Amino acid sequence: MKIIVNSTPIIALSLINQLDLLNQLFNEVIIPWAVYQEIVIAGDNKPGAKELKNANWIQVQEVASSSPLEPLLLGLDRGELEVMLLAISIKPDWVIIDEKLARRVAKAMELPVKGTLGILLVGFYAGYLSKQEILDLSQQLVDYGTRISSPILNWLKTELDLTGGQAS
Repeated sequence: MKIIVNSTPIIALSLINQLDLLNQLFNEVIIPWAVYQEIVIAGDNKPGAKELKNANWIQVQEVASSSPLEPLLLGLDRGELEVMLLAISIKPDWVIIDEKLARRVAKAMELPVKGTLGILLVGFYAGYLSKQEILDLSQQLVDYGTRISSPILNWLKTELDLTGGQAS
């Protein structure tokens, strides 16, 4: 499976020491140059910078096409826009984005979207994480200041409960 990942999920997974989960779950993990620049260059010494720089299994790709619109006109940052433009050209299995507006735009573009918690859930289904680990990791994200709405946390708990706490 092939995914394209935006900045926030990389930072979030790095904060909870789960960035390598992407490598375990997917054959190809791709980010656009703008995401690399945002995390590693502009975000040097911030969460995710060292982890992304050392993740030689993540492919950094230039976006071949450009948008006639400035990303800010859409309410997006450069990384989010490049994730979507790259997704249009290489057709990944999923686009990994956490920000609400960017998710809405991606869905309107008919791109398959998942977020950080969705990736943790995939890790659960694949047998890499237990129910308790996911609950602990999601709490760690909240403790680090990651904004996760109550409905999203409730969705995660419901999904975990539907399996009876056992990965299939």
